[in-house]
Amino acid sequence: MNSSLPKTVVLISGSGSNLQAIIDQANTGQIKANIVGVISNRPDAYGLERAKLAGIPACIVDHKAYDTREAFDAALAATIEQYEADILVLAGFMRILTSGFVQTYMGKMLNIHPSLLPKYTGLNTHQRAIDAKDSVHGVSVHFVTEELDGGPVILQAKVPIFPEDTADILAERVHEQEHRVYPLVLEWMSTGRLKMEKGTAWLDGQPLSQHGYANEDEEDIQ
Repeated sequence: MNSSLPKTVVLISGSGSNLQAIIDQANTGQIKANIVGVISNRPDAYGLERAKLAGIPACIVDHKAYDTREAFDAALAATIEQYEADILVLAGFMRILTSGFVQTYMGKMLNIHPSLLPKYTGLNTHQRAIDAKDSVHGVSVHFVTEELDGGPVILQAKVPIFPEDTADILAERVHEQEHRVYPLVLEWMSTGRLKMEKGTAWLDGQPLSQHGYANEDEEDIQ
């Protein structure tokens, strides 16, 4: 990983499959990124083991040890500052962050959400898409703002929904796309191509639309 790039800290709560995708692509040179730390709010998160195997410093800030969201977020922020983070990547981080925390890191914090935002904010997105009889589902990478899953979208990837799909089958299809798009967006951020200004995502000096970067041929995304 390139230590001359901005310092990235990844926040996790679970298995860390998106973390692994970022690590793998950074190690092989597919993307440019500098991951300096991994923080989990759950002591049993497997993503901590992924960080250890990759030689990345990792630590736990257990939300259960704090009486309020504000106290937890203050402890989380103090830990992030120890890593001198320039970029925060939420990768399956299952905590709703307080307004004060979000304001502190506004424009520096990325999240990935398993739906084609603004559709289906919150939880159970795969089943909700199936129940709505949608033909297309997907994933969105966006900047984090105070509105839950409401920050400006940077990049989306679509997947088909077939009649026989269950939520678990659809989730696997979406995960494949997550592992493509999240590392790419991190590289855009790390190399200075991506910014958030006045509530809008900008790539290469151009504002992105409500649905983020658009390219009819996703194989050409770079």
